Amino acid sequence: MIINHPLLGPRDAAEFVYLGDASLIDRPDWQDPLAAEKFHDYLYLRDNPVGNHRELWYHEQGDRSWLVVTRNTLTHEIIKVELATDVARKRGRSR
Repeated sequence: MIINHPLLGPRDAAEFVYLGDASLIDRPDWQDPLAAEKFHDYLYLRDNPVGNHRELWYHEQGDRSWLVVTRNTLTHEIIKVELATDVARKRGRSR
């Protein structure tokens, strides 16, 4: 599988480490009164979707960037690749 890195161009997926659902970018607020319950869900509950899914990938054998890859879980077709920092900024966070 080839991942088209936004800065470096096409790279083999072997250079990357898959790190799970991209919703992990939205970490719960530790000061929330329901923080313990929300962190439990954040850490342990995962969907196993069929079709398009946003995933976190880490470029371990390259520039060490974090990417959000939108990939079809049935066909492995990569629809979109974004820098995770850009995705976080769009959501009003600075990382």
